[in-house]
Amino acid sequence: MAQFVDWDLAAATAGALSKSGPRVSYAEATDVVGDLRRLTDEAAGHVADYTGLRAQVAHPPVRVVDRRDWAAANIAGLREVVSPLVERLSGDKRPGALTEAIGSRVTGVQAGTVLAYLSGRVLGQYEVFAGDPGQLLLVAPNILEVERKLGADSRDFRLWVCLHEVTHRTQFTAVPWMRAYFLGEVQAFVDASQGGEHLLERLRRGVATLSDAVKDPESRASVLDIVQTPAQRAVLDRLTALMTLLEGHAEFVMDGVGPQVIPSVESIRAAFNRRRESGNPLEKAIRRLLGIEVKMRQYAEGRKFVHGVVDRVGMAGFNKIFSSPLTLPRLDELGDPDAWVSRVHGPAGATPPVG
Repeated sequence: MAQFVDWDLAAATAGALSKSGPRVSYAEATDVVGDLRRLTDEAAGHVADYTGLRAQVAHPPVRVVDRRDWAAANIAGLREVVSPLVERLSGDKRPGALTEAIGSRVTGVQAGTVLAYLSGRVLGQYEVFAGDPGQLLLVAPNILEVERKLGADSRDFRLWVCLHEVTHRTQFTAVPWMRAYFLGEVQAFVDASQGGEHLLERLRRGVATLSDAVKDPESRASVLDIVQTPAQRAVLDRLTALMTLLEGHAEFVMDGVGPQVIPSVESIRAAFNRRRESGNPLEKAIRRLLGIEVKMRQYAEGRKFVHGVVDRVGMAGFNKIFSSPLTLPRLDELGDPDAWVSRVHGPAGATPPVG
């Protein structure tokens, strides 16, 4: 099989470049881990009560990880998805042994560099690639570092983060078809390319662009260079709509539950938003090239859409969005909740409730 990435080298690079995190004693680290596990369970009850969504499939317990473990988990997940795709795309067309070895090692270093950077910024993640239905990861050193920088109450901030991440776990376990749909869209993106060999080269360029962005904020390349066909853009539109919905829903839930159980939620939200919007030129350039700026817009746009739908049809009416892939919002509906309500609930459903 063609080797696209030297995954072992990617893991070694990410481990070597990942920063260690804030200084804590062994006792403090143990307390943080125990606290996050307990608050994850507490958040699960709040999310279920607020959304009316409950897991339909069993899922593993939360994993509280450090930065290196987070990078390793994502490498394992990417390996599960990317390797079969590369095999399918390359078929019998293998480069020379030397070319393949050098190319895979270069891409491995580049991928490891990107994951090392991200490992210092991600607070939590529902990782769906490595196994079915996925697993919730909380990155303890990053959560501790941010709560210290914000001067936030530890219990309040940790629960606030858990509410967001548990909502993502709920989306994939209360909606059993969600993971297969997401992975199917990734497959559709590959299928929509014009020739496997060209796509593999564009994927290599995409990884190189991300790696260069981490090291050179003056880079003007875009990872969207790998999106070249109209069919790929159509898939990307569907994936963008899905991710905007999932991020906005998580934001809506954490802010909806927050005032009931987190006394300092308003100050945490204000401080966290300021942190999101700030950043030196290096940070801003990397965010743009890694797609983090797009993700930040998704939080706001998605939350506004969810709020608009819930205002019109209530939470139970909103949950029809998870009935099937056909009831997910289209990209143009994210800015027009009435359009989604009319399509899914019928024209009468678009009328705001009285009182």
